[in-house]
Amino acid sequence: MAFFFVIILLTLASLKFVYSIIWVPWRIQQFFRKQGVKGPNYRPFYGNTADMIRMTKEAQSKSIPFNHDIVHRVSPDYYQWSAKYGETFLCWFGAKPRLVLVDPDMIKEGLPGLMGHKWAAHRKIITPAFSMEKVKAWVPGMVFSVKKMLDNWEEQIGERDEFEVEVHEEFHDLSAEILSKTALGSNFEEGRRIFDVQQQQEILTHQAMHNVYIPGFRFLPNKMNILRWRLEKETREIMRRIIEINRRTSENSMNFLSMLMSGNMNKHGPGLEIEEVIDECKTFFYGGKEATANALTWAVLLLAQHQEWQNKAREEVLRVCKGNELPSAEKLPELKIVDMIIKETLRLYAPDNSISRRTLKNVKVGSLNIPAETEFYIPQAAVHHDTKIWGLDANQFNPARFVEPPKHMGAYFPFGIGSRICIGRNLAMVEAKIVLAMIIKQFSFVVSPSYVHAPMMLVTVKPQYGAQVLVRRINY
Repeated sequence: MAFFFVIILLTLASLKFVYSIIWVPWRIQQFFRKQGVKGPNYRPFYGNTADMIRMTKEAQSKSIPFNHDIVHRVSPDYYQWSAKYGETFLCWFGAKPRLVLVDPDMIKEGLPGLMGHKWAAHRKIITPAFSMEKVKAWVPGMVFSVKKMLDNWEEQIGERDEFEVEVHEEFHDLSAEILSKTALGSNFEEGRRIFDVQQQQEILTHQAMHNVYIPGFRFLPNKMNILRWRLEKETREIMRRIIEINRRTSENSMNFLSMLMSGNMNKHGPGLEIEEVIDECKTFFYGGKEATANALTWAVLLLAQHQEWQNKAREEVLRVCKGNELPSAEKLPELKIVDMIIKETLRLYAPDNSISRRTLKNVKVGSLNIPAETEFYIPQAAVHHDTKIWGLDANQFNPARFVEPPKHMGAYFPFGIGSRICIGRNLAMVEAKIVLAMIIKQFSFVVSPSYVHAPMMLVTVKPQYGAQVLVRRINY
């Protein structure tokens, strides 16, 4: 009897496997092809991930000239498949369908409304912590941290005319300090360990991205997964310890964690559970550091390459912040050229490179009928570099294009789009403006001969071999 029971279970498991891994993907692929949406053929179990990995390895195996035509390097799968199947196509991440979109109208129509009830509830609770008024209160602390970094540069340059700075590493350290203070106040030293752990987690993610996707593989107790679980456990333990300290000592603090824990933040229902607070802090820590540090890295490289814009920005900063005056929250709106430079930087080198959303039900976008559980995949680099949207100079650095805001919401979205737009965008922009303004007021810089242009996608878009610039002190 037991033998027949085992046979029945194995038969049912086999049927489920055939249904979910073979039949459902084949049916979805045919459904899209009937609507004119083509793409690489689905391969059972791992989809197109082997091809994605191969393309990425090939793209990252060689550097490129120092220009900003980077789509083929940071999104090689989109670059090759769009040339073969058209701008809208279907590919597969394992057995999960991924609909790739770059049309601004479809992006505007399809993405903004995709949200779950739990996410919406969290958003209501967290939003007040990132209001512009709250961010302005953090400006003096940001200025202090930047000044400390620049004082260190002054010590390094000494009596020399110039010295080389690897700004990518510098900005990651700076952003980590600023975010630690912003999030944790007096407990910011504890936050540094979280960044160290997240750096290790990013390396593991990068390694996983270079392996063929196998459903369920992340649950196996192999060496990589055991390390990943240990790092996750350590992060959560650090956060629990910080939360407990914060409860006892910082009830009236203006730091992010205190505001997140405050019962006054949510007037529409119960607040966040401890584990949810930890999840939000993890996102804040990683997303905030990566986005701002990478944006500053590319902005400095772009200004090092385009001296005319560096000079324009410096003239503006000297006009707004006279003498020894440091940037303040009240002065930031006057830094319009600096703002344009940052926005153009985020167009050419968007932090995340892509936006993904999953449909919870059957939807229609444009003329396409899209089944539930389909992933919308928007390659930001492709949209931000599209000559049909931005003109023939789409791959060139031209901050003047942001004298007026982009007319189409689906054409420019470095911080996301619609209801899910990055909640920390105010903080990121304010921090970037302060850092850039203080640097260009005190130093000039050019691209170092040791710099190798190799933007790569590693969770975020960053320089593969660092970002070296030669820095000179400005004597007024």
